[in-house]
Amino acid sequence: MPQSAPVIRGVASIRGSTLPILDLALATGKSSLKDAGNSFAIITEYNNRTLGFLVRSVERIVNMNWEKILPPPKGAGRDHYLTAVTHIDGSLVEIIDVEKVLAEATPGSDSMPMPEVDSDVQSKAVSCRVLIVDDSSVARKQVTRCLQNIGVEVVSLNDGREALTYLKRMADEGRAPADEFLMLISDIEMPEMDGYTLTTEIRRDPRMQNMHVLLHTSLSGVFNQNMVKRVGANDFLAKFQPDDLAGRVVERIRQADAN
Repeated sequence: MPQSAPVIRGVASIRGSTLPILDLALATGKSSLKDAGNSFAIITEYNNRTLGFLVRSVERIVNMNWEKILPPPKGAGRDHYLTAVTHIDGSLVEIIDVEKVLAEATPGSDSMPMPEVDSDVQSKAVSCRVLIVDDSSVARKQVTRCLQNIGVEVVSLNDGREALTYLKRMADEGRAPADEFLMLISDIEMPEMDGYTLTTEIRRDPRMQNMHVLLHTSLSGVFNQNMVKRVGANDFLAKFQPDDLAGRVVERIRQADAN
C-alpha cells in the first residue's frame, strides 16, 4: 500500500468496514509470511481501532488468569516485542506487546500532538505527582509524555504487583499514598496482577483506600464497566486519547486545588 509501513500487507472489507491487515511475523522482526492466501487474519479491536493481524495459523485459544501471566525473563533485554510470558503444557509462550507493534507500524504515533494546558493549571500541576502502571514500555512512554506536558511529576511502574508492593512499602513507612499522589493511572491487562485486582487490593487497605484510581485499557471492545464499578475504580478510559487523558488529570488537579 502506498505510504504505509511494510508490515501492513493490505486491507480487508469486513462487515462494512475497511480494516488494515498487519503481518505479525514481519512486525516482530521475523520473515514475512509467504503464503498470505492460506494464512489467517485475527480481527481485534485495540486502542479504539479495529484491525487484523495476519498469522500462519491459529493453533489454540486459551483462557488464562492474569496471575499466571508473568513478566518477560530479566535476561531478555529490551530489543524484543514481549510484554509477558506464560507456561502452557510445559512450554513457554510469548505474549506480544501489541502497543509496540502498532507504534512502529504507524510512524509518528509517538509524537502525536499533546493538548494545550492553560498556565494556571500548569502552575498547580508542578506540585502534583501521578503514579502510572503499565506493562507496555510504549504505553508508559505515551502516558508519561502526556502528563509531563501538563506539568505533573510522573512515577511509572511495570505491573500491578510491583505497584502494590510500592504502595504498601510507602504505607509501612508512615506515608499516605493518597496524599503523595494526585491519582493512579493503571492499565488493566498486566502480568502477575491486573488493574482490577490492584484496585481491589488498594480499596481493601485503609492506608491507601482513598487513592483516586483511573483504569486505562487497550481492549476498548470488551471494556467491562460493571467490573470497574465493582472493584471501586473512580474512573476509566480507553487508550490512547491524549486529550481525554489530559482532561481527566486536569480535572483532578482542579478538584485537589478546590479541597
